[in-house]
Amino acid sequence: MARPVRRPRAGELLGRIGRTPLVPLSRLEREFAGVRLFAKAEWHNPGGSVKDRAAASIIAEAEADGRLRDGVALLDATSGNTGVAYAMIAAAKGYRATLCVPKNANPHVLARLRGYGAEVVLTDPLQGSDGAIREARRLAAEFPAQFVYLDQYNNPANWKAHYRTTAVEIWDETNGSVTHFIAGLGTTGTLTGTSRRLKELSPRIRAVAVQPDAPFHGLEGLKHLESAIVPGIYDPSVPDEMLFISTEAAYEALQRLLREEDLFVGPSAGAALAAGLQVARRLSAAREQPATIVMIFPDAGGRYATEGFSR
Repeated sequence: MARPVRRPRAGELLGRIGRTPLVPLSRLEREFAGVRLFAKAEWHNPGGSVKDRAAASIIAEAEADGRLRDGVALLDATSGNTGVAYAMIAAAKGYRATLCVPKNANPHVLARLRGYGAEVVLTDPLQGSDGAIREARRLAAEFPAQFVYLDQYNNPANWKAHYRTTAVEIWDETNGSVTHFIAGLGTTGTLTGTSRRLKELSPRIRAVAVQPDAPFHGLEGLKHLESAIVPGIYDPSVPDEMLFISTEAAYEALQRLLREEDLFVGPSAGAALAAGLQVARRLSAAREQPATIVMIFPDAGGRYATEGFSR
């Protein structure tokens, strides 16, 4: 088989991942005395989401240890953003990509995956991301010579990406003043890696994990861990607090972002904000100030536009 073409633009593309801006939510924070609210604007990554960081790290590690090589395709399960990141990087580097995705995944995601040239394997929508994981595992076991299974849910390169980059950026952007870090749980890599590094920089920082409050929810990219396959990279000792957010509360937070901050983001960002407002309200009432809360906003709202966002 012909050697994959390493396109010149791959280096430029990878160089644009990370160093995303920290956006102050100056209007929303007015109701909380002594509390600052910031959003880490991850939609500024070239693939449009926080998952660019993990995908780049996972692919780089697979290249370094020789698993990702000529004649094999990268394989993984995804519900959306990681798949886009994989497909984008694979196209830039000349790799083939096979991605297992629930059949009811966002149509914008499916279009982008195919646009980048990825082979999309659709899985049972009723099984969600867990069904995609099972299918990726089956393909990897049945065709070991054809695929390198990247396994984002169990791959330490996932959380290490955030340990090396996201946490350090937040620390520098807040001049070390961050007191609370909030992130949703999907693969759990963002919460795990960022929190570990931030706590090394300052043990006083509290990590708050966010997940849906029910197995069936509308928060794409997030997992209700009690009813799902728990990622192997998840370390339950990392979060200091777990907040369960309803789909309704997340969408109400999205409406506030649109009206008050002019930010158009996805539902998982709404869940992070809903959690952040809870924490800010509690800190302000208890007069635990000053406090600086940083929330991960994983992606923008463009691909969710059909879900009825409005001012």
